[in-house]
Amino acid sequence: MGRQWGPAMRAAEQAGCVVSAFRAGQPEAGSWSCSGVILSRSPGLVLCHGGIVAPFLRTGSGALTAAGAAYLPGDSCSDDLRLHVQWGPTAASPAGRSERGLPGLCTPQCAGLEPGPPAQPRGRSLQPPRAAELLLLLSCPAFRAHFARLFGGEAAEQWRFSSSAPDDEVSEDEEEDQLRALGWFALLRVRPGQEEAAEERGAAVAVAPLGAVPKGAPLLACGSPFGAFCPDIFLNTLSRGVLSNAAGPLLLTDARCLPGTEGGGVFTARPAGALVALVAAPLCWKAREWVGLTLLCAAAPLLRAARAALGRLHTGATALATLLPPEVGASWGLPLRDPGPLWAAAAVLVECGTVWGSGVAVAPRLVVTCRHVTPREAARVLVRSATPKKVVIWGHVVFATQETSPYDIAVVSLEENLDDVPMPVSAKHFHEGIVASNTRDNNTGATYPHLNFSIPITVLQQALQRYSETGDLGGLRQLDRAPEPVRVVWRLQRPLAKTPRSKL
Repeated sequence: MGRQWGPAMRAAEQAGCVVSAFRAGQPEAGSWSCSGVILSRSPGLVLCHGGIVAPFLRTGSGALTAAGAAYLPGDSCSDDLRLHVQWGPTAASPAGRSERGLPGLCTPQCAGLEPGPPAQPRGRSLQPPRAAELLLLLSCPAFRAHFARLFGGEAAEQWRFSSSAPDDEVSEDEEEDQLRALGWFALLRVRPGQEEAAEERGAAVAVAPLGAVPKGAPLLACGSPFGAFCPDIFLNTLSRGVLSNAAGPLLLTDARCLPGTEGGGVFTARPAGALVALVAAPLCWKAREWVGLTLLCAAAPLLRAARAALGRLHTGATALATLLPPEVGASWGLPLRDPGPLWAAAAVLVECGTVWGSGVAVAPRLVVTCRHVTPREAARVLVRSATPKKVVIWGHVVFATQETSPYDIAVVSLEENLDDVPMPVSAKHFHEGIVASNTRDNNTGATYPHLNFSIPITVLQQALQRYSETGDLGGLRQLDRAPEPVRVVWRLQRPLAKTPRSKL
């Protein structure tokens, strides 16, 4: 992952853990697990996703959606709740100072044995599971408000935020519990082990303030796919991405996270290993199609809420609150409200009837998008820009490639200028094997995430400049007459034989 990620990777792995919840004496009742972040080592404070304790709430998961609910005390859960926390070797532990052995047999969970507390692993030098108590459940009201605004309303039925695929058998009650727990996290206190190393005392991570990390900044997600299932293999799996977008404390990243990574930490490269957010929903589905983005809840407002709640619920909370990690300075120097780089400012939303897609402004009154978004020339479209201010401008399609063309391109002329939007400078070169996301096999209906083709701007640059200066569409029309080698590459077709061969 490069030298810049070395310190961040070490900090992420040192802070990562997996948390399991189960009913005392009832292995047949099943278990729940997720990822977590170690906030302090001695005494041990852990923040994880609240969904694993939602089934244990005395009054049901409806308590999570009660008006004004920002936190719930630990005794809101039934007395039979048992929690265990497990993490990898630390630098101060004997296992961390010794060389790790090769992976051996998996834990009993891998063999399909009965659920319960995680067993002592064999092969990987993991710490033994520690019992923990629930201090409180907490949420970020601003996160919940933004989530309701963005994903609620009439379109809510098309979205799914459970860990299962649309075709998996999940009861309506289970799905409702998962949705209610979205944005809720659990603060745990880990009971001390027999030997506590002095080097492990104090905060395990530092926290980036809300708004300190700009859009496009690289992020590192650390979580355990499938939770407590086989920590020998999956504990503290790393995934790299960027901060894709933000709405207050509701953040979006393209880092690939799997079910079970809920509650896992998301870190920055600068300052090294600063905690930015926790995973709120690792997978979501829209219209029965997987969306490869992950919802995050910013860590800073969560920890502020934890400090306030501890002061109200626990005696001696001042000592606990001082052990929560501090916020580091905003070293990036770019708040989230900043318009960001040119490629972000020039991005627009194009709507043509019920069809919509992205586009890029290449001139004050010129937008390039895909033909499948605006398939007909002369079609009237709406173009929306979010930066530097929200604007809506009408336009019409002056050119769209034919369906037989290997290029999926349309050009929109706007009725007004996109004022104050800096226009990007077109590149003169491009790197070859360019990938975007989601290639679909139209014959089988299968979707292949993280694989697609992008059309280099060098193909369009001269034609766009010619139209912008003279209004002549001749250069763009040439896109419909691409040579056969180009058609073969971009249409993913094999060249036809000179003489058709009989199948007999």
